[in-house]
Amino acid sequence: MYRRGRSPALLRSQQRFCQTPSSRPTPVKPSRDIARLIEIMGALRTPGSGCPWDLEQDFRSVAPYTLEEAYEVADAIARDDLAGLKDELGDLLLQVAFHARMAEEQGAFDFGDVVEAVTTKLIRRHPHVFADADGKTAKAVEGLWARIKAEESAERGEEVPKGALAGVPVALPALTRALKLQDKAGRVGFDWKDPRAVLAKIREEADEIEAELDRGEKGRMAAEVGDLLFAVVNLARHLDADPEGILRDTNIKFERRFASIERALAARGKAPKDASLTEMDKLWDEAKEAEKSQSNR
Repeated sequence: MYRRGRSPALLRSQQRFCQTPSSRPTPVKPSRDIARLIEIMGALRTPGSGCPWDLEQDFRSVAPYTLEEAYEVADAIARDDLAGLKDELGDLLLQVAFHARMAEEQGAFDFGDVVEAVTTKLIRRHPHVFADADGKTAKAVEGLWARIKAEESAERGEEVPKGALAGVPVALPALTRALKLQDKAGRVGFDWKDPRAVLAKIREEADEIEAELDRGEKGRMAAEVGDLLFAVVNLARHLDADPEGILRDTNIKFERRFASIERALAARGKAPKDASLTEMDKLWDEAKEAEKSQSNR
């Protein structure tokens, strides 16, 4: 949360609120030790001497930033930006420290409890590494993880979710949730065996959209587009591709090629709004061919 990537308005707000006009604070030095992060987070949340902005926050107000930071980690990975990834992972770690500190203030748990919980989970769910259980293949390990997770829920007295599709969080990004729902359905046999069958389904959904376009009912058109997206996710799954990841890559590719169009038009003294679609399509094809030529070198 505390970096130049944050929105300017939020940064100005934090800078204004976090200034201490009375006296200079004791310098705090950065450290590789996680204890320093916990110490800093504690100072920010200390009434009277801490940061008023941080003190006003609660779990719900911080949650959107936590999601944003997770997405920015994924963005740095997609861009192969390891320097950026280091910073983004730090921002995500700050979110963990922030939530843990707020929980500690309520007497629920602290950062150490979070670390202990996850290390306990990792040790227990990897008996093939830390004990003598079999499961040296990725498929076997996947089944082992799911079984142990179910056992843990039973031990805690939690009600076991009913139905083959239970347990997929509603708050997941829609493409990711579709992927997980399809995977769960596939485990009980509700699945195509051949990607070509999924491709046929995609064509069927596209035909249904065309039929709705003729009828002119926007609500039904939108529903059919949803079915098409769901089918495309299914095709990605059958090709062992992550739909979120490949769409993220496609977005980056679109940005790159459109930027090429803008540069080419600027060289002609134009902006996109001044060009025809035919002209921009031609420039798009040129950018696409240039990328192909570059990749073949």
